[in-house]
Amino acid sequence: MLDRLQVLADRYEKLNELLSDPDVVNDSTRLRTYAKEQAGLEEAYRAYEEYKQVLAQLQDAKAMLEDKLDDEMREMVKLEIEELDERRAELEEKVRFLLLPKDPNDGKDIIVEIRGAAGGEEANLFAAELYRMYAKFADSQGWRTEMLEASVSDLGGFKEVIFSVSGPDAYRKMKYESGAHRVQRVPETESGGRIHTSTSTVVVMPEAEELDIVIHDKDIRVDTFCSSGAGGQSVNTTKSAVRVTHVPTGIVATCQDGKSQNDNKDKALQVLRTRIMDVKRQEEEAKYSGERREKIGTGDRSERIRTYNFPQSRVTDHRIGLTLHRLEYVLNGDMDEIVKALTLAEQAEILEREQMKQ
Repeated sequence: MLDRLQVLADRYEKLNELLSDPDVVNDSTRLRTYAKEQAGLEEAYRAYEEYKQVLAQLQDAKAMLEDKLDDEMREMVKLEIEELDERRAELEEKVRFLLLPKDPNDGKDIIVEIRGAAGGEEANLFAAELYRMYAKFADSQGWRTEMLEASVSDLGGFKEVIFSVSGPDAYRKMKYESGAHRVQRVPETESGGRIHTSTSTVVVMPEAEELDIVIHDKDIRVDTFCSSGAGGQSVNTTKSAVRVTHVPTGIVATCQDGKSQNDNKDKALQVLRTRIMDVKRQEEEAKYSGERREKIGTGDRSERIRTYNFPQSRVTDHRIGLTLHRLEYVLNGDMDEIVKALTLAEQAEILEREQMKQ
């Protein structure tokens, strides 16, 4: 483990040099690549630096016990050794997890798609609540959200909403949200007071950059049409809305919420690239289906991952058996406890798999 940490530390310090190199500073692509790589190594680097300091302090403290000390000083040194030894064990556990194989997409921005599924209008209303939950969670993380496309239902829910989230570790913290979210409550559309069960689906995709997926003009068809509001009412007479079709795959992306046709086209292409990359990623994962995550799921949109029970103020994540009786807080964006639990479950599974390989 120490050898791997030293290699990591050497690379981190080399990146420090590269980021000060005038040739790199003047090359925005290389600068961005190196800065992102360094940011991904920083936590492990800092932990390793502290670990080395603790080992040095431990060595000095143990050497002091060989000296002639009065009883009071000897007890103080022993207490210090105990504290340092506890910290050493904590740091060893921390760096062990930090050295686990990482998802290369963890540092990327994301595009999120939410759709009302089973349950009609109630599912659409719940889709809107999920959107607000994620928007508030993003705000608490200091991330930026941008609406890319929305289809509003008659009662103000979302038949579909697509938005981007930009910020550090957006995919790492949000990737567990893909799947079917179930809500159990008395719907606004129900006068009899019966509890209904509805579902909305969430898909979280790492945003593809232009270098990740190259789309040639000859491979796309661009259609324009008038933007529309809720219920299909035309809200303007100019053809500012854009639909882009990737002919080789048949994948389609539409955007009408931008300020202009060019703006909508850029956003539609952004979504299109991300969807194409997501299809390729799923195809790669399917090749190794036996190694796919079991505890936190596969990310399949049809897989039921969580239940939101209003009568009991309960949120249950079925993948890890986590139940919280604080539904209101979760829906207001307080998702940290859920994210941390899912992250730990994934790390524990990866660690177990790595140990089996050894």
